[in-house]
Amino acid sequence: MSGVWMFKNNGVYRLVENPQAEGSDGRQGKGNSSKRKVLVHLPSGEVVSSYAFLEQILTGLGWERYYDGDPDLYQFHKHSSIDLISLPKDFSKFNSINMYDIVIKNPNVFHVRDK
Repeated sequence: MSGVWMFKNNGVYRLVENPQAEGSDGRQGKGNSSKRKVLVHLPSGEVVSSYAFLEQILTGLGWERYYDGDPDLYQFHKHSSIDLISLPKDFSKFNSINMYDIVIKNPNVFHVRDK
């Protein structure tokens, strides 16, 4: 286990794995912009800044748009696997969980970095 033990005034304590993300009162931070993540396409070194760019890369890797799923999601699948990448339609809601999903399903092609 790694992290910092945080103690409250009432004597209750807990382990915090990322103390910079929480205030001294133990509440989650309000999304510091320096903690934002970006998805980087390793071969080109470019940050993925739109779904059009992402779709171009994924298509080159054998992924295809999947239209039969949830209409609120932008989805991709591969015929050679059972994997499905599901992303929010609104790119502004594209978050680190979505980014890591892409990284795991495309090893050595993408990387998540701090903005």
